Amino acid sequence: MSVKTIKKDFINKVSAEIQLLADGKDRFLVSTPFHFNDGDQLVIVLKKMGDRWVLSDEAHTYMHLSYYMDEKRLHSGNRQKLILKALSMFQVKDYDGELIVDVSDECYGEALYDFVQALLKIIDVTYLSRETVKSTFMDDFRAFLYQKVESNRMTFNWQHPTNDPDGIYKVDCRVNGKVPPLFVFALNSDTKTQAAALTLHQFKAWGIDYRPLGIFEKKDTTTHDVFLRFNDVCETHFTDIVENSEEIEQYLQNYLSDEA
Repeated sequence: MSVKTIKKDFINKVSAEIQLLADGKDRFLVSTPFHFNDGDQLVIVLKKMGDRWVLSDEAHTYMHLSYYMDEKRLHSGNRQKLILKALSMFQVKDYDGELIVDVSDECYGEALYDFVQALLKIIDVTYLSRETVKSTFMDDFRAFLYQKVESNRMTFNWQHPTNDPDGIYKVDCRVNGKVPPLFVFALNSDTKTQAAALTLHQFKAWGIDYRPLGIFEKKDTTTHDVFLRFNDVCETHFTDIVENSEEIEQYLQNYLSDEA
């Protein structure tokens, strides 16, 4: 298929604004009217790999998103699920960050359409509302604990059965089986951090024996004053669930290995 025919196929199936620019042997830059949220154009290259033609972003999509979001967060929790769903839906492969779709049976227009749709859906993770981001963090928090702790040791949204029948003072996750139990709090806002501090103060007033642990979504989750007040009742905490994942895992392992 000639370059002229490929361009015509792109225009017919995707957009009249498509441009195909030669950029070396068996390699073409594909200019489209589709952009990232900041106005930068999607990077798409049509190139030959071995004996097959592919469309590739040459690892640009993840790199561009990392300007506005920690790349590790793209590959955890709900964001990872959304990205994997987009890749699967449009049969796009992820090769160490480079996104590639095969052009089969010279179906260039169909391949470009699918590739653009996949990239746009991946970019959509930056549109998550504040509330959705919060729920994503809670999913990340639960998923992390399920990977590190046996499920029969954990109770999520735990409340004291006698002192707090209405569930006013809840613990995000109680890790059972040790004395004292580990009370783990997932912290993603000033409000949540202040509520956790009040809960721990109340537990002390009730004379409950426990070991507290705070896990923050990221370093700027709370204001300085709120953080200091929380630190008064919980000295053991990690300021970023992604950056501190190895340290959190080690802490949990040490706790679970202690003799009851």
